[in-house]
Amino acid sequence: MSRSTVESEPGSEPPPPPGDDHAFFGQPRGLLTLSGLEVWERFSFLGMQAILVLYFADTVAHGGMGMSSGTAASVSAAYGTLVYLVSVAGGWLADRMLGSYRAVLWGGILIACGHYSMAVPTGTLTWVGLGLISAGTGLLKPNVATMVGKLYRTEDERRDAGFALYYMSINIGAFAGPLVTAWLGDHRGWHWGFSAAAVGMTFGLIQYVMGRRHLAGRKRAAEFALAPDAMRRTVLLIGLGLLAAAVLATVLAVAGYLTMGRFVDLLTLISVIAPVVYFAVMFRSPRVTDAERGHLRPYVVLFLASTVFNFILFQAYSTMMLLAASNAESRILGYDFPAGWYASALGAFEVALAPVVAALWVRMGRNQPHASNKIAIGVVLGGLSFLLIVLPTSGHSSDDYLMSAWWIVGSYLLLGLGDILLETSGMSATTKLAPIAFSSQTMSLWFLSLALANGIQAQTVKLYDDVSKPAYFGVNGAIAVAAGLAVMALAPWLRRTMYPVH
Repeated sequence: MSRSTVESEPGSEPPPPPGDDHAFFGQPRGLLTLSGLEVWERFSFLGMQAILVLYFADTVAHGGMGMSSGTAASVSAAYGTLVYLVSVAGGWLADRMLGSYRAVLWGGILIACGHYSMAVPTGTLTWVGLGLISAGTGLLKPNVATMVGKLYRTEDERRDAGFALYYMSINIGAFAGPLVTAWLGDHRGWHWGFSAAAVGMTFGLIQYVMGRRHLAGRKRAAEFALAPDAMRRTVLLIGLGLLAAAVLATVLAVAGYLTMGRFVDLLTLISVIAPVVYFAVMFRSPRVTDAERGHLRPYVVLFLASTVFNFILFQAYSTMMLLAASNAESRILGYDFPAGWYASALGAFEVALAPVVAALWVRMGRNQPHASNKIAIGVVLGGLSFLLIVLPTSGHSSDDYLMSAWWIVGSYLLLGLGDILLETSGMSATTKLAPIAFSSQTMSLWFLSLALANGIQAQTVKLYDDVSKPAYFGVNGAIAVAAGLAVMALAPWLRRTMYPVH
């Protein structure tokens, strides 16, 4: 299927061509359906993420898991690594077996089941729930973003603005989720917060099914489906592989070889190897043309930039959350609030700033900065958000001080703006640079940058308890700023090799 066509179901009125549909703030109507799904998916995912590290670090007597701060942050990052590693399989399943619509639907169902499992106050079901959420998110996330890209023709200048609106909608959920889950976790118990995440994902599934007629890519068959015999063999191999992996993991765990620390290290190793292998497969595939291969080279730089930025971003839900809980005031304008509410500040800033950024890009048209420069600025802002934290954490002889809440809020402001610039431009560039035969899988590759960021974070956050906070945030922030400046220096080469993408 070409990118400029939209499938229609038998007996139904086909939606208007993507370039002629301006029903949702000048954007295609299907953007509303996909954005609505992501509102609730982010409500559930980031609502749970805002309290997950606090739940891990809380005492067993208070309903937590009793981990040290560094271990809690490392395990939380490893969970994020697993989520985005599975996205590779999600993209492949959509391209070759399920199709985009069904991949997203089944992903949402698995996510909802995972949150319902975590609502049960037992350690075993917590791990089962995290596994289900990882599998479901891997199916849903890359394919929703790919479906957004299919709403536009390649030359449609509304694409970046559409992704900005899409990302703004996502962050409505990112803002609301922690408000609800953190309050419930603080006042009723952590598993009440996980229950709210389950209900949110259920609402998202309902509106997704109700709005499916406005979507491109909703037909039953995958766009590059396997032949029937190959399909049957693949289903059998996947089933046997999952069973063998489950049995092996159980045996190793019972024997004492598969500890939590080793599992975290294994995920980090896979997060490093997977993108290298995936890039190699795409560069060597006969399905990829020479022109498409030329676009993959600058995409490697964008991939690395995304990794550096998201290494900082994901710590908004780990080390920054731990810092806020232990060393930041939980009172603004005379009102006390749970530490998990700091996570909502990030979503609030992105909701407020995304339409401003979208309007700016529309107004500038072809004069807007190149995608690589938008991404580079985003990385620099991410680094500055950590460097800002160096100021209030410096000069203390002990660790019992409390900084003003506004330092955390200011850091999240810089991080939120950087996230809008990098993620919207990065996802948009991914849909434009992707080889046709790897459309969903290239978006999965973008999410592998998130897996790599979490994999690296799972190792570095172990140092959080062992070094001073100014050193921890200062070194990480400086590395990010340097990486952003390096991408800016490569801008002439990136503009030339990404042409006609701008």
